Amino acid sequence: MSLERVEQARRNAVMARRRVDSTIGALQHRLRPGNLAGEAWDGVKDKSADLADGALSAARKRPAMVSAAIGALALFLARAPLKRAVSRFVSDDGEDEENGLVMTRIETDDARFNVSTPVAGAALTEGVS
Repeated sequence: MSLERVEQARRNAVMARRRVDSTIGALQHRLRPGNLAGEAWDGVKDKSADLADGALSAARKRPAMVSAAIGALALFLARAPLKRAVSRFVSDDGEDEENGLVMTRIETDDARFNVSTPVAGAALTEGVS
């Protein structure tokens, strides 16, 4: 090999090393947690804006369908209070049950059935440390 070819090979190696170093630097910059989080956040913002635009245009095209879906969601979320209200309305004794609790009554004068609440003889704070 001639000296000129050796020098050319050295220059090529130096240039290749610089390209690799710049590529590694660019990768390190892109892979920083802050940059990754920023890019992810930008992607989420763009996607959510697209979804919101799509939902808005669909709502404008079919307002009755959207109203029905929102009503169904509201009924689903309010199912427990609605169930309590309907059960109070339908109950035959007419008394309001407190906090949705089920009350049991034994209608008898027989002394064998005593369902009174047991009385605790200890103070409420006894045994609490």
